[in-house]
Amino acid sequence: MGIDVSWYKKKKNNFSEPANTNLQTLNTIIKNCKKCKLHETRINTVFGEGSANAKVMIIGEAPGKDEDISGKPFVGRAGKLLTEILSSINLERNDIFITNTVKCRPPENRNPHDDEIKSCSGYLDEQIKLINPKVIVLLGKIAANRILNIDEPISNLRGKKYFIKENNIPIIVFYHPAYLLRSPLQKSKAWEDLKFMDNIITNHDC
Repeated sequence: MGIDVSWYKKKKNNFSEPANTNLQTLNTIIKNCKKCKLHETRINTVFGEGSANAKVMIIGEAPGKDEDISGKPFVGRAGKLLTEILSSINLERNDIFITNTVKCRPPENRNPHDDEIKSCSGYLDEQIKLINPKVIVLLGKIAANRILNIDEPISNLRGKKYFIKENNIPIIVFYHPAYLLRSPLQKSKAWEDLKFMDNIITNHDC
């Protein structure tokens, strides 16, 4: 049974939507964003990439060094592993949409601070609204805590289905690929997560 994340609907959204907002317009807004101190150290903003009609939306924690340089999400070692994991079920990166909780790299790849996540929250909410995927996949603890507002180990959050009540999009949690690189014995669990995700996509009728 899924958990109804009804708090999400009530929270304050700090993004003021301009007329005719689409992903391209939102990307332009983000490129000029100075809402938090991360803009002072970034090389590029990392908006995200993929299909605007994606069935699967993947949300990671924050851009790293490679992402900051390229302006694209998940292009380092963890990104390559993510691509391999998705390919195992014939899902190409162009078919999904990948982004992060924050759009600028935190210095030295530290975890994003709460105020930085809050500053970017409206942008992420708008991405979800525009793409309207069939399932959202959260990679790692930071992304899971930001969306679900649940401070639990990833091992306790996997294999369960959560919902944003406002749009009834199922949300599931995966181990972050960077964790799988550090803990290769856990890679088999990625296959379990993929099968769970595929079942949700196949049976989700909303």
